[in-house]
Amino acid sequence: MNNLLVMKFGGTSMGSAERIRTAARIAAEQHAQRPVVCVVSAMSKVTDLLLDCMRRAEGGYEANLEADIVTLRQRHLQAMEELLPEPDREPVRAEIERLISDFERIARGILMLGVRPPRSLDEAVATGERLSALLMAAYLRTQGIASRDVNAAEVVVTDAVFGAASPLMEQTAQKAEQVLRPMLEAKTLPVVTGFNGATTDGRPTTLGRGGSDFSASILAAALNAQELWIWTDVDGIMSADPRVVTGARVLDEVTYAEAAELAYNGAKVLHPRTLAPLVERKIPVWSKNSFALDKPGTKIVPEIHDKLGPRAVTSMAKVALVSLESESAQLSGTRLMARAVGALGRCNAEVLALTCSSYRQSFCFLIRQDELDMVVEHLEEDLNIELAHGYVRPIEVDLNVGLLAVVGEGMRGTPGLAGRIFTAISRDNINIIAIAQGSSELTIAVVVRRDGLETAVRAVHRECGMSVED
Repeated sequence: MNNLLVMKFGGTSMGSAERIRTAARIAAEQHAQRPVVCVVSAMSKVTDLLLDCMRRAEGGYEANLEADIVTLRQRHLQAMEELLPEPDREPVRAEIERLISDFERIARGILMLGVRPPRSLDEAVATGERLSALLMAAYLRTQGIASRDVNAAEVVVTDAVFGAASPLMEQTAQKAEQVLRPMLEAKTLPVVTGFNGATTDGRPTTLGRGGSDFSASILAAALNAQELWIWTDVDGIMSADPRVVTGARVLDEVTYAEAAELAYNGAKVLHPRTLAPLVERKIPVWSKNSFALDKPGTKIVPEIHDKLGPRAVTSMAKVALVSLESESAQLSGTRLMARAVGALGRCNAEVLALTCSSYRQSFCFLIRQDELDMVVEHLEEDLNIELAHGYVRPIEVDLNVGLLAVVGEGMRGTPGLAGRIFTAISRDNINIIAIAQGSSELTIAVVVRRDGLETAVRAVHRECGMSVED
């Protein structure tokens, strides 16, 4: 079975009964030609609703919890009624009620304890995916297609890092062969929950926000799929955010490395870890728009022979620049940096850019704003003695910054490119705060003031000739 297709549908592609019908039709068309595995996200905004519900429960807001449960139930029952004829509703209604009751049990436990245990959070937050998989599989059956919803906890085996688990690929491949392969051989279309998995001893885990993309690539690699299609609400991977740059264009092809860099630096097409399981097997990925089926999308491949320089520019606004400086010779800048990086590693934070000054023994690093509190807490804990005795200056945080990243394998070895980028930014009177470039020369990252970020993106996009008209 070497022609297997894995397809993943994101939250907007599963956001209503109408969108689920469209996703099911896409899956059915391919299922008629070859084996297909679908991976689905929760309906749009449902994961946020679940997380908000548990935050309110932790804060003791019982009335809000009850209102959230009502919203959750109504949304999925309404979708069920729009999707299914009356005779097919009752078993699905019962399963919806069971899944929501399980979620409510966990939420009320959080309400009683006043705390959200990570393991319970992972079990509860996957409810959205389980509900959407249930609805899509049930609808497919009404269209005469054998289908079954599958909880990824039965297939995807992970470590025990709750909230951001990593797959154990050998065990996952074994589970996929045991659970999914027999369905495919029986011409049944599995609809698998994205985002979640379980440890080797069965404890529920999640792969982190946006992890449904990652789930799909894990299963594609585990089953040695021919290709992976990721359905979103955009036409493909673009040279820039079209809301910022009017001349942004869809890229026909990008490499694994380029797509991963773009995702890591803010492009909202793929989960940053999506491509890692596919690299060894060289499984191609298509990024497609389920709202515009006539658009070809972007193909993500191991390499492109015709490398033309910078391919895309992306940006991220919700970031924080954290600065540390040694005040005493008793703590060198190198040791301070090592301590700080160790703290970042222990809290599993992503460092978007890092720069240092050898003379002042100072350095700064850029992180996502939603990780800031956790990062500062770990830094203060690890450096509490040095901070208390003045060996290290107080930690400085700047939220008025944004990240711009220029990505392209063709940039490697291109003389004068960095100078052109910096000149284009400064030409619009935008101050560059920090610069970082990896050893691969695949990405040039620039930190600027937040109010100049979009102007800088447009300037770089124009300078590098990425627009449609260029």
